[in-house]
Amino acid sequence: MLRELSRIRRGAHLIDAAAGKASVGLVAAELLPIGALTVIERDPKRVAACRAAIGRMSRSVPVDLRESDVSGEWPTGADAVVALHACGRASDTVIDRAIESDARFLFLVPCCYGADVPFLARGLALADELGAAAHQNVRRRVATSLVDLERTLRLEAAGYEVEAHDFVGATITPHNLLLRARRTRAAKRMASAAARLAELTNGTPGADGAAMRTP
Repeated sequence: MLRELSRIRRGAHLIDAAAGKASVGLVAAELLPIGALTVIERDPKRVAACRAAIGRMSRSVPVDLRESDVSGEWPTGADAVVALHACGRASDTVIDRAIESDARFLFLVPCCYGADVPFLARGLALADELGAAAHQNVRRRVATSLVDLERTLRLEAAGYEVEAHDFVGATITPHNLLLRARRTRAAKRMASAAARLAELTNGTPGADGAAMRTP
């Protein structure tokens, strides 16, 4: 993740969202030339661990530690957002808030695909339409892939160029998909993504290219 974060500019303001113990954000603040760090974490014990770690830093970097859910208030003007293993719906909230705050970069590693994930029910319905209902493991994998496709298209429709890749091997963590988003506001990509997002949300292409609608 440090290699990924080295893409942001010197002096950048980084937000570590759904931070846990902020291992990514605090190590980045210690080793990379970022100018400021905001840590957002809702669990009081993890916040306390963050606070203790901040006291051990050797590099003087302003750190704004916020005990809050990611749906709470975010600072304005941040250059980049990182969210490593943002669980369930938190990944979708991080996407929405990064878009709202007009962050230049987002580095998101989703984690867990529970019932609270907004697009999961739709993904499962689409998997069933594609014939996966009788194969539960396959059905789940198709649905979770569609969840991440919806997230990717949502970012691109909002003006980001998104690259998805495995940032570590699956033996380290099965949740190893990184969505690297860079704000470009490319009009053609935005329009194409918006059209594909609408199609994915409302139907799925059939063999003839038409949309199959769910009841």
